[in-house]
Amino acid sequence: MRNTTFVVYIMLVLLAVSTLGAAQASQPNQVAASTTSSTSNPIAASAANKVPTFQARDQRYRIEPGDTFDLNFDLSPEFNQLAVAVQPDGFVNLRGVGDVKVQGQTVPELTQTIRQAYGKILNNPIISIVLKDFQKPYFVADGQVGKPGKYDLRGDVTLTEAIAIAGGFTDASKHSQVLLFRRLNDEWASAQIFNVKQMEKKGDLHEDPFIHPGDMLFVPKNAYSKIKPIIPSAGIFKSY
Repeated sequence: MRNTTFVVYIMLVLLAVSTLGAAQASQPNQVAASTTSSTSNPIAASAANKVPTFQARDQRYRIEPGDTFDLNFDLSPEFNQLAVAVQPDGFVNLRGVGDVKVQGQTVPELTQTIRQAYGKILNNPIISIVLKDFQKPYFVADGQVGKPGKYDLRGDVTLTEAIAIAGGFTDASKHSQVLLFRRLNDEWASAQIFNVKQMEKKGDLHEDPFIHPGDMLFVPKNAYSKIKPIIPSAGIFKSY
C-alpha cells in the first residue's frame, strides 16, 4: 500500500511539472498569434498604433496636489508669495488673481501659466518659481523579493540594482520573467518582461533598464515553489 501511495505522489508531481511547462511554452505563441491578428486587421492595427509607449527617461517633474513652491516677482515684490500650496483639486490661490489650475504642469509650464494670469494686472511680469516641497521619486518592488515595499529613487538605478535594494531574489523567485510596470498617463500603463537570469548568466547588462520614478517591479514565483506544497515531505520518504 505504501509503495502504491509513493508512486501516486511521484505521478502527481510529474504531471504538475509537465502542465506548468506546457503552459509557459504556449505563452509566446499566444502573444505571436495576437500580434499577427492585429496586424492583419487594419482597424486593430490602427488602435494598436494609438497605444502609448514608454516615455523618455529624462522627463520633467510635474506638479501634484500637496506640492508647495515659492513665487517671486523681480519688479513687483509686493506680489511675492512663499510656500504656495497646491490644493487637492490641483488649483492654487494667488494674490491678486485668484485660483489658477497648475496640476500636471512642469516648472517652465507653471511659470508661463502664472505669467499669463498676472499679465492681466501687470505689464510683462518677470517671475521665478522654486519648488519647496514635492513628491520624492520612488519605485515599488513586489513579489518574490527579500523586502517588498516602496523605495526612494536616488540617482540612476537599474532593474537589477532595484532588486538588490529590495533585498534580492528569494528561493521562490522566477529570475527569467521579472515584470516592470510603468504608468504612461492617467489611463494607460505598460509592462515589459526581463530575463534577469539570462542577463546575469551572460554577464551582459546592456539590456538592464533604468528605473523611472513611479515604476513597479514584480518578481513572480518559480515553478518549483508552485508545486512544492504537493511534494511529499522528508518524513514520507524515510518511511520507505
